[in-house]
Amino acid sequence: QVQLVESGGGLVQPGGSLRLSCAASGFTFSEYAMTWYRSAPGKERELVAAITSAGGSTNYADSVKGRFTISRDNAKNTVYLQMNSPKPKDTAVYYCNARRSRPSERNYWGRGTQVTVSS
Repeated sequence: QVQLVESGGGLVQPGGSLRLSCAASGFTFSEYAMTWYRSAPGKERELVAAITSAGGSTNYADSVKGRFTISRDNAKNTVYLQMNSPKPKDTAVYYCNARRSRPSERNYWGRGTQVTVSS
């Protein structure tokens, strides 16, 4: 059974820090690129950060560059999102996504974790 379980969300003050985790099970984690997305009320879901299957390459939304860091531990089947200096506009539900294109297309989603940035 495929599972992606996000954790670490909650209330954080502007300028603080928070680390999200996404624990994967039920598939070969090291074969999948991992991406964090977020969805805020009234806005479309947007890509926050992505990392390749081996962790050699990352990509970030312009709005989080220099503040957020994505990383993964293939031995622990876990991907992380370190959020430093969060801003109120970062408030959203954060989702973990796993995707591969070879040998067959697969795309999995977690249920999300709420992050609220407020003083």
